[in-house]
Amino acid sequence: MEIYQATMKDLDAVANLFNMYRTFYQQTPDLGGAKAFIRNRLENEDSVIFVAKSNHEYVGFTQLYPTFSSISMKKAWILNDMFVDSKARKQGVGEQLLHKAKEFASQTDAKSITLETTPDNEVAQGLYEKNGYEKDDQFYHYYLELGE
Repeated sequence: MEIYQATMKDLDAVANLFNMYRTFYQQTPDLGGAKAFIRNRLENEDSVIFVAKSNHEYVGFTQLYPTFSSISMKKAWILNDMFVDSKARKQGVGEQLLHKAKEFASQTDAKSITLETTPDNEVAQGLYEKNGYEKDDQFYHYYLELGE
């Protein structure tokens, strides 16, 4: 298994995985839109994407966005997206992506990594908890939709 930070040479493969990820969350498939979105992230360097390859095949990715903790005055990362192709599940891909994200966050002197998942995604919850992530029971998270 190879895990590394994606570059423009990985665009097509990451866009394909990103499109599958969105479909997993009941979004309409849109490979062109996925490719444009990932291209923008890579060109603008406003996220960090790690890819997992097994036998030269792309099998998963995770995407982190930077943020900051005002209280600690340190950088933090939001693990916004993580997806493993169904053909590669239960092979440790997700866990290796989490390890790479943690290693990266440590190297960038970040205070934390936060993430969220749907209440019914118990497989992901188990993976996160197994890897030291704790369910937040101190804060409520609110969301304001600003239209399309």
